[in-house]
Amino acid sequence: MRLEINGAFVELAIGDITDETSDAIVNAANSALAGGSGVDGAIHRAGGPQIMEECRKIGGCPTGTAVITTGGRLKAKYVIHTVGPIYEDGLQNEPKLLANAYKSSMALAIKHELKSVSFPSISTGAYGYPLQEAADVALKTVAEFLLSHGRPNNVRFVLFSQTAFDAYKSALEKLKTS
Repeated sequence: MRLEINGAFVELAIGDITDETSDAIVNAANSALAGGSGVDGAIHRAGGPQIMEECRKIGGCPTGTAVITTGGRLKAKYVIHTVGPIYEDGLQNEPKLLANAYKSSMALAIKHELKSVSFPSISTGAYGYPLQEAADVALKTVAEFLLSHGRPNNVRFVLFSQTAFDAYKSALEKLKTS
């Protein structure tokens, strides 16, 4: 599924983000940039120790912000590490923090002149963010960013399951009609 926004494209796919050939893939990292489980662990395993070496030099990444490292052995040249919020009840600034994680990642992509970036579903795994709410925030934020900047040219959401894909498809369909 694909939507054009201000000359750029937003696409949805089911797959493994570590196989992406985008200029950068986004890692749903923890604030210590210490590696972990889920997407974070998969990216570090596939990309090799060079990514962790750069993460250690950076030191950390507060919730809602993003940093960039090499892609190591990945097909993507870079990894953008961003930290989404741990979901409590939706009343602890979680939507704003999640939106900031996407905005910070997109801003880094522009700063580094990247044409394409691939995102996972940030905060919906171990951090417990409800999938449909997260999909709505993610796609609305990326759409607003593209309306303002028109770049990067291609933004892919690479989702690990049919359930996640369906939630993002629903959110993308809402954008088409708004």
